[in-house]
Amino acid sequence: MRGQPKGRKVAFLLALVALSGGALRPARSSTEAPAERNLTLPSGATVKVAGDWGVTESKDGVTLEEPEKQLKVELVEVEATGGLKAAIAAAWSRRRPGFKREELASSDSPGREGWDVFHWSEYKTSPEESRRVSAFAAKKGALAVVLLVDGPLAAAERRGAQIGLVYDSLRPAGYVRERYVGRLPRPLDAARVAYLEKFIDQMRDAADVPGVSVLLFDKDKTLIEKGFGVRERGRPEPVTADSLYIIASNTKALTTLLLARLVDEGRFDWETPVVKIYPSFKIGDPEVTKRVLLQHLVCACTGLPRQDFEWLFTFDRSSPQGQLDVLATMKPTTEFGALFQYSNPLASAAGYIGAHTVEPDAELGQAYDEVMREKVFRPLGMSRTTFSFDEALKTDHASPHSWDMSLKNVPIDMVLNHSIIPVRPAGGAWSSVRDYARYVRLELAKGQLPDGSTFVTEKNLLARRAPQVRVGEESWYGMGLWLEDVKGIRVISHGGSMFGYKSNFFFVPDLGVGGVILTNADSGGSVANAVMRRTLEIVYDGKPEAEENLRSGIRETEAYLTGEQKDWKVPPDPAEVGRLVGSYRNAALGDVVVHPGKDEVVFQFGGWKSRMATKRNPDRTTSFVSIDPGVRGFEFNAPAAPGPYVRLTLRDPQHTYEYEAVPLVN
Repeated sequence: MRGQPKGRKVAFLLALVALSGGALRPARSSTEAPAERNLTLPSGATVKVAGDWGVTESKDGVTLEEPEKQLKVELVEVEATGGLKAAIAAAWSRRRPGFKREELASSDSPGREGWDVFHWSEYKTSPEESRRVSAFAAKKGALAVVLLVDGPLAAAERRGAQIGLVYDSLRPAGYVRERYVGRLPRPLDAARVAYLEKFIDQMRDAADVPGVSVLLFDKDKTLIEKGFGVRERGRPEPVTADSLYIIASNTKALTTLLLARLVDEGRFDWETPVVKIYPSFKIGDPEVTKRVLLQHLVCACTGLPRQDFEWLFTFDRSSPQGQLDVLATMKPTTEFGALFQYSNPLASAAGYIGAHTVEPDAELGQAYDEVMREKVFRPLGMSRTTFSFDEALKTDHASPHSWDMSLKNVPIDMVLNHSIIPVRPAGGAWSSVRDYARYVRLELAKGQLPDGSTFVTEKNLLARRAPQVRVGEESWYGMGLWLEDVKGIRVISHGGSMFGYKSNFFFVPDLGVGGVILTNADSGGSVANAVMRRTLEIVYDGKPEAEENLRSGIRETEAYLTGEQKDWKVPPDPAEVGRLVGSYRNAALGDVVVHPGKDEVVFQFGGWKSRMATKRNPDRTTSFVSIDPGVRGFEFNAPAAPGPYVRLTLRDPQHTYEYEAVPLVN
């Protein structure tokens, strides 16, 4: 669910192709951003930029400005002889004389794509600013190219894919990229499989993940089918190939598989307007509502932004219909079809609306569960896959883990993951690697079951792999599927992220190789990605980068988490706690009930709660920040006015939620 691609900044949630056979054209609109442009910097370094961005060249670099003129990405070439921190300081001095923001966190990482080394810095901002200020430096010899970003956080998120294009495509002069195309794939023989098993366990240990289950196969046989580690830290029971994990956003691929079967049945078409299938469907813009076709519910291309607080904070009293009602209030923030923006509620609507056409008299959630069971899980032999927490927790399952204040993974409360239940078509399935691999094998078999019968037509299975919107230089989003050209080889995948669970699946159509990696810790995403990347490196005799990518990613995450909590006061400042009133209310998210205690204060949010730290911001305001493992980083900002705190403000990158004090009732 929290499955969007990881950026240079670790988000507070810790928290997202040519079609063979031409089954479906990609989503297009008159407002779609034009193709990217290739730019050459004064040193000869090259970079790509979205075609609708403004470009201003200078003697030491280039300034890129997004169309709304709210945010700039400035590339500055400076000498690197004094180190990359000095290079970044020099770049700020040239573009922002007097720049004095305090650094929040920074880290080095190994150079890629021809660069010697990278360095990133993130800077402190106040909540009211809602701003992203960061720097990234790439060194080649005595040269550094520094990328400066300083602009509204909302603009940075809206244009995140286009900013990512700049980072992804930056290369030094004369660099020739490594390509796997044309190389003869090496077989995954017994020695290479044994090496991969050792690699998996080493990466699990490096990332402090208690349990990892992996299934890897090629077109001939299963290569790895086992668990590494334990179900829960402090207990001896091992994870296995049958252990259940919440697979989070990997559920989306199963939901779109259901839709493909329903298209086969003639219940609707990919290009059927959603209001014709489900007349009460709406989002917060009537004109966009009319334009939304079935395929758009799962394309991350409608302009609807990420907006997850509505289900994270209300799940204890919400329902599938309630989430569709909330969807009707959500407004697009970019033009239809133009940019990648990942919406879990919209993907959830796809599953509920599709199932409603089969079971129109049933409650939406009940209909979805039953139709998925009868049309996907049962015919594929996915006997352990379920949406029922009660069923999953009675059997072999992995427990969730996340970082405590010492940055060690500890078990966390499962109730946090109940938040996915009202939006489960977007990320609520439990599965095992053995079960989920049955689905992945179906993808490689182009819809054919092992007995030769057709589960879904090739046309509609492959329609889901059509690129709907660009995400990066060589990556796109399809319908619940991530499409990427890895050094020239097409890889189809998706990631999943819920509280204490990180996962990935992938398959390579040209090779007939596929894999499923499920983990039970918030640091597990790096392991899942490393397994996929290392497999490709072995097959294509590529540069061995996967391990160091994982280790540098761990350093980056730890640097950010450490920098973040340096500003937290634990126990919280008693004077600040004393200014809180008993409870606060937001119309969309519900109540926050304040529970002061000895040396602590707890905020209760409906179905879950957390201890809170106090934090002094650069503008001298105070924030109350959640610190319990799994939910660390939700920040409630108090006003600057003296006296009791009559209001608290919670923000995500594109939305602001005001909580007003609830008057006491005698």
